[in-house]
Amino acid sequence: MAEGETNTGSERRGPAVPLPAAEAPFDAIGLARHLLRSIRSGALATLDPEDGTPFVSLVTIATDVDGTPLMLLSRLSAHTRNLLKDPRASLLFSAGGKGDPLAHPRLTVTGRVAQTAEPRARARFIARHPKSKLYADFPDFGFFGLEPAAGHLNGGFAKAAVLTADELRLDLTGAEALVAGEAGAVEHMNADHADALALYAVASGAEPGPWRLTGLDPEGMDLLTGDRTVRVLYPEPVREMGALRKVLVTMAAEARKGGAPEPG
Repeated sequence: MAEGETNTGSERRGPAVPLPAAEAPFDAIGLARHLLRSIRSGALATLDPEDGTPFVSLVTIATDVDGTPLMLLSRLSAHTRNLLKDPRASLLFSAGGKGDPLAHPRLTVTGRVAQTAEPRARARFIARHPKSKLYADFPDFGFFGLEPAAGHLNGGFAKAAVLTADELRLDLTGAEALVAGEAGAVEHMNADHADALALYAVASGAEPGPWRLTGLDPEGMDLLTGDRTVRVLYPEPVREMGALRKVLVTMAAEARKGGAPEPG
């Protein structure tokens, strides 16, 4: 072959590089945030402090208001000992389902893990995992959050994207009152508007059931019944309690089938 010529027909291609989420031909940010909010357990990868060997274990997961993954870990566990030496870690959120497991969406979030004493983290985790209340206050247990650095999303065949920390988490600027009032709103909805919660869940594609609200944020609500979860998005984001109430009333009115009470 003469100098300067290229053999394009036999040229080897390198590995495919996922697109940035903002450039992906599907709603990569929406799907990633859905996986973050709806999956209650995942694979936690930590590093062995002796030789750097990756160590993977199964953990239960909740999220803070902004979407930061939360975990309740025992200091007696190998993964916790690893994290206390080296906080670098990743979490795999896998939707799972019937058929080929690789056909279902999954999200890997990388970052650093730190313990948190924030009361909201405890409340949100226990709401998502009610049985954890039995051991959450044992002296060897603590709540930890994974501060996201980046995300890698595989949404199924030919759907891949990388996400920044800002794309994974919600910006809570201007939503301080909503965050402060979350616990009271959750308690009120569960006590007085269980029928409306059931309507929201079914309207979002979930099966009927005694759905319970475990948390809310500027984009939507997280509901739980037994081991099933559903993420319910508002028609538009809200940043304060007055707007939240109006949105919930509208959603109940649109989803009502047989006279369920509106939130009040």
